[in-house]
Amino acid sequence: MFKIRTRNLQNKKGFTLIEILVVMVMIAMLAALVAPRLFPKLGKGKQSAAKAQIELLDQALDQFRLDVGRYPTTQESLSVLSTNTNIEKWDGPYLKKGLPNDPWGHPYNYQCPGTHGEYDLFTYGRDGAQGGEGEDKDIGNWE
Repeated sequence: MFKIRTRNLQNKKGFTLIEILVVMVMIAMLAALVAPRLFPKLGKGKQSAAKAQIELLDQALDQFRLDVGRYPTTQESLSVLSTNTNIEKWDGPYLKKGLPNDPWGHPYNYQCPGTHGEYDLFTYGRDGAQGGEGEDKDIGNWE
């Protein structure tokens, strides 16, 4: 008589389009919940890194002062921590890996004599301009 054909679904492997779409929607929802909480912490991490680098540069400047008897002048800049420019009693380099940029890629600013102490060592933050709030806030060794 009549033979009814049945599909053997057990032999088919893979995902249906609906299953893939459901998973993609779930991933998008998770990303939408997590991303707003994660991005502000990224900026705070860069600010913390800048503070840590400033402290390390402070230590190198103090070591320079112990050897030479003074802090570098503004004209000499921080580069004397890595390279001797014929300074008597220089016993460096005082930085193992050279002079770093701030976490946003800008060079650190150095003034000696400073307005906040014997010297000022600072970064202008993400925007590279004086002032600002949040990630654009200036970070200095006087804080």
